[in-house]
Amino acid sequence: MPHNCGILLNHMEYILASASPRRKELFGLVVPAFEAIPATAEEKVNISMFPEQTVCDLAENKCDEVFASHKDKTVVGCDTVVVFEGEILGKPKDRTDAFNTLKRLSGKTHYVLTGVCVRNKHKKLKDFDKTEVKFNILSDDFIKIYVDSGSPLDKAGSYGIQDGGLVKEYFGSYTNVVGLPVTLVKKMLEEVRE
Repeated sequence: MPHNCGILLNHMEYILASASPRRKELFGLVVPAFEAIPATAEEKVNISMFPEQTVCDLAENKCDEVFASHKDKTVVGCDTVVVFEGEILGKPKDRTDAFNTLKRLSGKTHYVLTGVCVRNKHKKLKDFDKTEVKFNILSDDFIKIYVDSGSPLDKAGSYGIQDGGLVKEYFGSYTNVVGLPVTLVKKMLEEVRE
C-alpha cells in the first residue's frame, strides 16, 4: 500500500465517540470524513488512580461502548481532565462551581490531560497527552462575566483555552487543551492501520 495516500483510506470508516463540537472540528483535521456517535454511559472518575490512568480509562470506556455496535469501523474515544494540585477537575456542576474553580486556577499553573483510545477489529491502543497551562490573574468581575457567558459550563476545569483573557502561557499541545491532541491521534490512527 503506498504511504502517500494520507490518513483517510476510502475503505475504512471512522467514528469519533463524542458530541463535542470542538473535538469534531479537531478530528476533522485528521480525518476529513467521519461519523460522530457519543458514548452514553455515565463517566465515573476513580480518584484513587493516577490522573493519566483515569483519562485513559475514561477514553477507553467511551471507545469500547461505541465500538461494541460498530465493529467494522475504527473508533476514537477521548476524555479530557484538568489536574490542579493533584486533584482532577472535571466539568463544573453549576455556575458557582465554575466560579470557584476559576478563582482557584487564577494566577496558578495546572495540567490538562487528554486520554485517547483508538480501536478497530485488529488493534486497540491507549495513550494520553499532557499540557502545562498557566493562568493570568483573574479578577472576580472577569470570572463572573465569563461564567455568565455560559462558555465554562460544559468544559473540564471550567474554561476553554480558545476563550480570551484566561491563559498566560502553555507548554505542550494546544489542541490537547481544547480536547483532542491532533498529533497524538494522527499517530495512533496510523499505528492501528498498519
